[in-house]
Amino acid sequence: MERPQPDSMPQDLSEALKEATKEVHTQAENAEFMRNFQKGQVTREGFKLVMASLFHIYEALEEEIERNKENPVYAPLYFPEELHRRAALEQDLAFWYGPHWQEAIPYTPAMRRYVQRLHEVGRTEPELLVAHAYTRYLGDLSGGQVLKKIAQKALELPSSGEGLAFFTFPNIDSATKFKQLYRSRMNSLEMTPKVRQRVIEEAKTAFLLNIQLFEELQECLTRKAEDQNPSQAPGLRRRAGSRVQVSTPTETPRGKSQLNILSQVPLVRWVLTFSFLVATVAMGLYAM
Repeated sequence: MERPQPDSMPQDLSEALKEATKEVHTQAENAEFMRNFQKGQVTREGFKLVMASLFHIYEALEEEIERNKENPVYAPLYFPEELHRRAALEQDLAFWYGPHWQEAIPYTPAMRRYVQRLHEVGRTEPELLVAHAYTRYLGDLSGGQVLKKIAQKALELPSSGEGLAFFTFPNIDSATKFKQLYRSRMNSLEMTPKVRQRVIEEAKTAFLLNIQLFEELQECLTRKAEDQNPSQAPGLRRRAGSRVQVSTPTETPRGKSQLNILSQVPLVRWVLTFSFLVATVAMGLYAM
């Protein structure tokens, strides 16, 4: 499949990103875990793993945002009071893992790869932070309240919102108006056609990093289920073995680390083989 040329893209960057990620967006919407989550079928163990992975991601993302907050390639999108999630996630992890959560939360290879990519972008190609901020923050803001209610009911959480601070944006009065402001700031960024295309490709990479991460978490949950229900292990192993193989970042001639976007894999195969994609992403990533 040929890549669209920069001059054929929609004029606004926000529209270009939405258009370019439409296919992987659709694939993610059909993920089994996401469908189950919307039905309220989410376990405490799975949700805890999701929250731990989100902490590692946002810790790295926001560290790099702070590093580049005055850099003109990112500065117009700097909204720490409105958007930053690390403090909220610290509250949630204390609820889920206890006061010593820093030592208790997992840090898996897929989490590490995601974090490494964020640090690489922030230090060497900060203009690509735009893509990661777009996929994370606008997604979280879009679907957060709905998913908060689903998790609250399914996990029988306190009505006070404990354990779900991540989903709440107390400094944003209107999500719709704020997203309009954010997109207008994105569209005001000055970038060459070459940089614009790299930002678009990085947005696809951000989606795939999430898919890779949560497929790994699903494997962890599957292994635990096998240990608890040995008689069901063969079937569980067959389902786990059908997961999509998402390649890890590799160096390109320009020094840019990218994921294989798997453009050669038919959409039907993607949809049928995704076994898990998470609430993070369910948290609104797909409601943009």
